[in-house]
Order: sequence, then structure tokens, then C-alpha cells
Amino acid sequence: MRNSRKTTSLYIFCLLITMVACQPKGNKIGADISQAQDQILAGKAIFQNQCSTCHNFKDNAIGPNLSGLTRQVDSEWIKGFIKNPSAFFDDEDERALALLATYKTPMPAFGSLSEPDLDALLSYMHTFATPAEQVALLENKNWIEEGIEDSGIRIEIEEFFQLPASDTVPPLAKMTKMEPIPGTDRLMINDQRVGIYEVIGSEPKLFLNLKDKMDKLVSKPGWGTGLGSFAFHPDYLENGLFYTAHTEPGGSAIPDTGYTDSLKVFMQWVLTEWKNEEPESTLFEGEFRELLRIDIPSQAHGMQELAFNPTAKKGEEDYGLLYIGFGDGGTVEQGFANISYNQGSDLYSSILRIDPLGRNSDNGKYGIPEVNPFFGQEGKAGEVYANGFRNPNRLFWDQVGNFYATDIGQHTIEEINRIEPGKFYGWPFREGTFEINPYGNFREIFPLKEGDGGLDVTYPIVQMEHDELAAIFAGYFVDEGVLSGNLIFGDILSGRLFHANFNENPRPTIYSWKVMVDGQEMTLAEMVGEGNRVDLKFGKDAEGNIYIMSKTEGKVFRMRL
Repeated sequence: MRNSRKTTSLYIFCLLITMVACQPKGNKIGADISQAQDQILAGKAIFQNQCSTCHNFKDNAIGPNLSGLTRQVDSEWIKGFIKNPSAFFDDEDERALALLATYKTPMPAFGSLSEPDLDALLSYMHTFATPAEQVALLENKNWIEEGIEDSGIRIEIEEFFQLPASDTVPPLAKMTKMEPIPGTDRLMINDQRVGIYEVIGSEPKLFLNLKDKMDKLVSKPGWGTGLGSFAFHPDYLENGLFYTAHTEPGGSAIPDTGYTDSLKVFMQWVLTEWKNEEPESTLFEGEFRELLRIDIPSQAHGMQELAFNPTAKKGEEDYGLLYIGFGDGGTVEQGFANISYNQGSDLYSSILRIDPLGRNSDNGKYGIPEVNPFFGQEGKAGEVYANGFRNPNRLFWDQVGNFYATDIGQHTIEEINRIEPGKFYGWPFREGTFEINPYGNFREIFPLKEGDGGLDVTYPIVQMEHDELAAIFAGYFVDEGVLSGNLIFGDILSGRLFHANFNENPRPTIYSWKVMVDGQEMTLAEMVGEGNRVDLKFGKDAEGNIYIMSKTEGKVFRMRL
């Protein structure tokens, strides 16, 4: 439940409530909440699916400690706000308006939760009796003073196609990536719940049914779980090879990378190689093998991106090497910052680079390139290309081969980094160009101390505060039109769109822009409907056309550049 502009999850209102709620007269708060065992168990399942990304009942994480909340705030208020927060803003509810003033972004409605669902959720929450710590509001200030100006650019978009619905409630389809098979005009797109589709004309046809091939595939809880990413080998036409990353429940198989047994294993990320017998076929038939399996303690910040360098030519050092963006897996939020801050000794919080055709890894299933920065170094993981990332969810290159990654921040700052081999990018001690304490309150950031604490951090070329966006996701560098030479990117949650000319390095100026649908200017949030999370993604075809995608309705829109 991570959101912004239509923000994250229940955490925002819960934090506000615990600080400003007044005890009403009358019956004792929480006396109406059932403690039937079956209802508590049902509520636990709902909490794990909907809330646990941001909350627990022990510490402040992305959101606050929720312990004791149901003993502080009236049940009907909590349930009503969960179902339809915008109604509270419209009614000028004091709590809701204070929330909006502090965080600048309303949370979306969870109208799909039924009354029994809400009752069960409160029953589970009510089993945690100790009142949550009273956390003082941070000063309502801008750490980055410069606001984002509207460039005035408006781009017409038109609906291209819609993926088949894989659920009955939004998001109707969970796409994260749409790109062509190298050397072809075949356009491929994933649904995290299902597999990979090929877009033929404007019709998606199922190419790989991952759900049938992997009986342990899970695509919830969490927005990033399931088939997180895919990448086709640059020699696919000759070798038929492509790669996927997907999630399975913890304990599904023995991992290649794990951690201390004092931290639970909630999920595993699995990297798989597929070999299509007939590369020209529109339906996968062939073999597959597992390359890598990694434990994580939550559903967050896993193997969000697979990519080959599209600018590398055959015979060059980078050709055919697979890049993998792997976050901290939620280890820092659960009090294990040492797993994330590993200085290249482990795979967490890193961008990895492997040779999928090699076999010199510890498990003998893939290769570690000798040109990698930590190759052969004692105590280092040779797969690591760069480290110090919370959630490197998008890896991309410009037209001349410069390498970049977006990194989603904790509470305040979103980043775009230029990636260089062997560099450390700050997490979990930095969020943008600010310090954080990974062992304390994650909501606080501080100016850098003199000498940078001796960490030798490489800082982002773009950093943006959460009053502008909540979760950054990059699109592509544009080759033509009014945005030519610019990178387009946006906010996953609200769908707010931005562009910047990276020729202005080291600090490109950021501008916002908007779309037009049938000649009418609108935001993506307006397009998908009030209260919905946009869940913005971008795609690109072999001709260079760029697409905007939203999981809400599973629709793909083509930009008229």
C-alpha cells in the first residue's frame, strides 16, 4: 500500500490519528470490535495483503507502528476513511485536512474492501493492545526549495490496446514493461499475474503462460510481486533465450542467497532462463532452467528490473551481459540495515551484472564477468556492479550508452542516478543528498555533515521531494518532437509526468508536462478516475514510439510525438 499524490497506504491517516484524535464520550473505543478467532485470522490475511508493506506493530517503518490504534480512534471513522477518504476531505474533516496539509497527497479509496473485510481487519489490529509511540510531526518544510515548473508541453495520447483482465478489481492487469525483442518489431508486454504477451497489431496474444509453468508463482501481496520483469537476449533470434524474474513464497526452494535465521523469509525472487525451440514462434515451446534464487523478508524492493544494454554491439565488453536491479527486500525496514549495507559483499541493494551463458558463479548456473568491479576480490560478490540502492526499479541507457537507474526513496526523496561500476549510492545511510538513520526514525532526514561521514557516496543527478511525486519511474529518452533529447519519467502512483534534458549534467532542470486525450488536456489521474492509483509505466516499440501504461484498467496509450 505505497502511494502519494493519492498516497501510499493506511499509514498516513493512522499517524495523524494517533497524534490528533480526541477521545469521544460514551462507549469505550474498540468495545464494538469482535475478537472471534476466525475473524482475527481473516483480518490477518487482509493486513498482510493490503497493509504490511508499510506497517507493523513493533516499529515505525514506511508507516507508523499501528499497535493500539483501534483503542484510540472510533471504529466507524477508521473504516469510513479506509473506504472513501475523499469524502472526509470534502466534508472538511479536521483529521483528514490536517493529514492533507502535512503530506500534501490524499490516500486512495479502498472501496473494494467489504464491511466484513473491514471488521476483520480491525479485529486483527485490535489484538495489538500497546498504544503506538506518539511521533511528533516533522516541520512542514521543503528540503528542496525549487519547485517543478510546467513546461507547457502537451502530448496527445491515444488508446492502443488493453491487456486481458487478470482480476475483477483494479488493477485489472499488472504490466511493468513493454519492449521489442532485439532485432525485430515483435512487441512484448508482461502481466505480473499471468506471463508475457506479444502485441500483434493491436491485439495481445499470450506468448508465455508463466502461471502454468510455475505453480508456485505468487503475485500478491505487493504491487511489484509476480512476474516483475523480463529481458530477451540480444541474440534471441539465434539462441532463443530470454529471462524472467518472479516471486514465490518463502521456503519454496533452497536459496542461493539468504540471511540470518533471525529474520523471516517471506518471499523468494527467482531468475529463470527460457530457451524457445523456435524463436520465430508466437507461442513459447521449449525448456527453462533456474539461474538464481534470493530470499527476502517482505514483498517489497525485490528483483524489479532485468535489462541488457541496448547500445552494446557484438564484440564489445557489455554485449550479452544481463543487468539485474535488486533492492533491499525490506531488510532495512525490519531492522537489519547490515544486510543492505554490505559494501558489495552480498547481492542485496545492488545492481548486478552477470553473463547468463557462463558457469563460474558459486551455484554453477551463470557467469560472473571478469570485467565486473568486484570480480575475484575476497569477501566481495562478483555479481555486484554497483550498490547502495533501496529499490532500483528501472535500469536504462541513453543513446550514447550512459547508464542510469531510478531509485525509489523511503519517505522524502526520489532519485535518478548515473551508474558507474563499483560505486556506492548511499542507501541505507542516504536518501538523495541527505542523511538518514537506518536504525532510528526513517521519516527524518538531515543535511549532510562535513566530510560525508567517510562513506564516499555517489549522489544522484536528479533528486525530487515527495511534495512533487511519491515513487519515481523512468521512461525513455525521446528521439523526436518537442521532447527530443529529453528523458521522460513520472510518478508511479499519481501518474504526474516530468521531463529533463540530461545534456545539462550534472543537474538537469526538471519540468512537468501533461497529456491530451481527444484534444482535451487532463492528468493521468483524471483519466483513470478519481480515487484510483495510476500505477504508471512506460513502454517503447522497435520504431521508437513511446507508450504510457496504467495498471488500473490495464490500458496502453501511444504518445503522438
